[in-house]
This record gives sequence, structure tokens and C-alpha cells, in this order.
Amino acid sequence: QVHLVESGGGLVQAGGSLRLSCAASGRTFSDYTMGWFRQAPGKEREFVAVINWSGGNTNYADSVKGRFTISRDNAKNTVYLQMNSLKPEDTAVYYCAQDRLRRATMMTASKEYGYWGQGTQVTVSS
Repeated sequence: QVHLVESGGGLVQAGGSLRLSCAASGRTFSDYTMGWFRQAPGKEREFVAVINWSGGNTNYADSVKGRFTISRDNAKNTVYLQMNSLKPEDTAVYYCAQDRLRRATMMTASKEYGYWGQGTQVTVSS
């Protein structure tokens, strides 16, 4: 049974920073691509960032490129999202997700991910 637990969300002023963490259990963490997604009120869930199983490759949504950094520590079974220069439009519930398939190509579509955390709220005030 895969279990993902996000933490690190909160309220921050525009221009500030937050670091989200997602602790995983249940499968060999280092075998699976991990992604971050977000969902704002009234909007569809959208891709934010992805990191492959080894940590050697990453990809970002254009809206966060240059401001957010995804990383992972396979020894700690944890993936991170460092968010800098936050904007009010970054306000959303942030979810981490784990790919269904072992050592799969990085995907940006949420349907490719079989396991999800409960989400953590990020609110950026102007």
C-alpha cells in the first residue's frame, strides 16, 4: 500500500518562499518518478513539476520554471518542492503523486500517476 504525506504548506506573502515535502512509503521509492500537481479553487488540477526515479531529470510547468525546484532524497524516501518568488496565482492545494510504473518515462498528465497524497494548502497573499 503506497502512502504519500505532504507537508510544508502555509500562508506566505508574495515574493516569499516555501518548501514542500512529500514522504513516501509502500514501494521502493527510488524506482518511481514523482510529480507535484496543484489545484486552485474552481480550476482543474494542473502539473507543476516532475522528477525521474534517479533524480537526474526534471521538468516544470512554464508558469513555475525558474522559480520552483523539485528534488528528491531517495535515502529518505522524500521528494521536495522548493518554491521561491511566490505569486498570488500560486495559491492552490499542492499534491505529490507517484507514477504507476517502475522506472517509467516522466509524465506530466495526472492520469499517469496512480498514487496521491492528501494535499497541502499554499496561500500567497498580495
